[in-house]
Amino acid sequence: MKEGSVVANLATDLSMDVTTLTKRKMRLDIIANKKYLDVNKETGELFIVEKIDREHICTTKGLSSCYLKLEVTLENPLRIFNIELEILDMNDNAPQFRRDAIHLDISEATPKGERFSLSNAVDPDVGSNSVKTYHLSESNYFNIEVQTGRDGSKFADLILKRTLDREQQASHVLTLTAVDGGTPARSGTVSIIVHVMDTNDNSPTFDKSAYNVKIMENSPIGSLVINLNATDLDEGSNSDITYSYSLYTSEKTQETFNLNPTTGEITVKGMLNYEDFKIYDMEVIATDKGANSLSGQCTIKILVEDMNDNHPELSIKSFLTPVSENIDLNTVIAVVSVGDKDSGDNGVVDLHVPDNMPFKLRESSDNYYELVVSEPLDREKVPEYDITFTVTDRGSPPLSDNETMTLELLDVNDNVPQFPQSFYTIRVMENNAPEALLSSLTAFDPDLHENQYLVYFIIEKEIANTSMSMLFSINPENGNLYALKTFDYEIEKDFLFHIEARDSGSPPLSSNVTVHIIIVDQNDNAPVIVSPWRAHGSVVEEKIPRSTDKGSLVSKVIALDTDSVHNSRITYQFLQITDATLFSLDQYNGEIRTMRMFSYKDSRHHRLVVVAKDNGQPALSATVTIKLSTVETAMKAYSDMTEVPLEYDIFSDLNLYLVIGLGSVSFLLLITILVTIVIKCQKPKSSKTAPPCRNSVISERNSTIADSTLVSNDAYWYSLFLAETRKGKLVVRQPMPKGSRYIVSSIPRGTGLTDTSDSAASTLQVRVFWLYINCPKNMCWGSK
Repeated sequence: MKEGSVVANLATDLSMDVTTLTKRKMRLDIIANKKYLDVNKETGELFIVEKIDREHICTTKGLSSCYLKLEVTLENPLRIFNIELEILDMNDNAPQFRRDAIHLDISEATPKGERFSLSNAVDPDVGSNSVKTYHLSESNYFNIEVQTGRDGSKFADLILKRTLDREQQASHVLTLTAVDGGTPARSGTVSIIVHVMDTNDNSPTFDKSAYNVKIMENSPIGSLVINLNATDLDEGSNSDITYSYSLYTSEKTQETFNLNPTTGEITVKGMLNYEDFKIYDMEVIATDKGANSLSGQCTIKILVEDMNDNHPELSIKSFLTPVSENIDLNTVIAVVSVGDKDSGDNGVVDLHVPDNMPFKLRESSDNYYELVVSEPLDREKVPEYDITFTVTDRGSPPLSDNETMTLELLDVNDNVPQFPQSFYTIRVMENNAPEALLSSLTAFDPDLHENQYLVYFIIEKEIANTSMSMLFSINPENGNLYALKTFDYEIEKDFLFHIEARDSGSPPLSSNVTVHIIIVDQNDNAPVIVSPWRAHGSVVEEKIPRSTDKGSLVSKVIALDTDSVHNSRITYQFLQITDATLFSLDQYNGEIRTMRMFSYKDSRHHRLVVVAKDNGQPALSATVTIKLSTVETAMKAYSDMTEVPLEYDIFSDLNLYLVIGLGSVSFLLLITILVTIVIKCQKPKSSKTAPPCRNSVISERNSTIADSTLVSNDAYWYSLFLAETRKGKLVVRQPMPKGSRYIVSSIPRGTGLTDTSDSAASTLQVRVFWLYINCPKNMCWGSK
């Protein structure tokens, strides 16, 4: 019953006034039990405090009745009532077995009908709520029979319906169910595990009755041939098997193979050789260890397979070496034979040579091959070939053999000598020592022996009627080039010729190279002062009016240097000067001018020392001393020279002769120029443009008489003439420099020039410059 349920009304049952229960302090006591009930002091009702479990209160088995004893106490007056409360049973417990599983061991030889007792189930409930019957799960081998004990309890026996076979089913799992008689009925189950005990009723059997096994020859000792697996359906000692050879197994086989009696493994015991013995037959017996032992047997055929244990054989029958590098294609170099003692694929062989070589194999007959040339040979690239012949069979794994032969190539003169450069430019400083080494022009020939021995020649060529072999020489063995003479830059600027290198082969091969010799200038010529002209070591004297204006040209120093443009660049400086505030010198054109007008305090005589210095390293120089005297009136310039007055008519016979001479000289000069140009055009052009001829002069004449200047860069020689016209007369100053080349020309007085006064006559100063060409033949004409 649920908690709070009313079992009875004690006040009514005991005929007590309900209103006095509280006053009389009514209480309920439980004897020897837990307080499952209590009394309501206001109503006198007996109710359940905690749910009652009959099986817990009445622990004695077999009792059909169960009572709970209570004691009710009242005061004023004191009264005690004993109450027995009967607890009625309900089917609230299912039957239970003492064990979770029942294990039975039954031999497979047990006859049918045999009975086996099973433990019964227990149900705490009583009466009809206790165990009533048993049920067994469906089985082809077992059923049960329910029995009733003297105390009325129920139990079951297990009965064998048919004989067991452990090999078919080694165990049987059954379910036994106990059911009580309550409503609704409750049940409990237990598993019955039947272990079928073995008897030696099965003989060992092999997977196959006959085995065919293949094994490679030369298998190492201990190699597994086969693992025999005989099975016995029995168990325990009845299934323990031992293996042995039968009497039909030969001694040779037993000596060659080992049989493990426990595991049945057959391993290699002796050496296997396919060529000696190919097939082994044996019979193996498997015996169990039962009381009455049973046995089974099988036959085994072991086939020894051929192993690729023989290397291919390679034999070079002939080999041609050395051979010429220009050997024809498809020429046979070698004959090779191959073979293999193995059979099948193990005896099939293939012959190879490296793919990166200019050779190929050609099969000539069975197992014979020819090595032929497949590509052109070049000894300079590969002087010899190490040809490796490799023969490989088709076994698994394949075996191979090889042999290497060296093919040497003989040289053929098929390479021309080669210079490292196609054009050589050699700079030679002028004033060189004769027989000085200029350069080494060495060619290379990759051929061998006499085919690479080179001889060097200078290809003959004439320049200005001079052969190259007179100017240069070359060592025929090593190509060292020498100068045979001392070169002067002012005469010879460069040379262009060819050098040939020729080998000693047959036929000889050669090549040539162009050599350009450039003469490098040295600063070996000092400047020469040509204006103002003076005798060697003398002093130039000049006179100028004291009334000369500021900036007037007093004199002009001109110096020439026959060196190259760089070394001949001249600058002018005062070395000594009387009054630095009175005169200035242009460092580039050499003009001396007044910086101011003369004053009465200035000296009448001045001494100027001018140095002309070139640009060479080290620099060379020349000096000139000019003595200036100032006069009060205009005087003739250059009074230090001797005057030779020549008074003649402007249109005299002398003038006519001079004009005719100048025309003739000009005509001859023009013809010479044309002939020279034609000759130069017929000669081969050099790799570089010839430097411009240094023998040219640019002359300028300013319309202003006082500012007449000369610009000259490259003249070798020139003469300075000073003509002074006064009153229709031409005056030529004397003396002329000894050995100088010049042309005397009469200069008529220009139209429109008149005298300004009687005291100061108009003076026309004309400077005439003439260039005289004095050069070696065909050497001076350039682009100008």
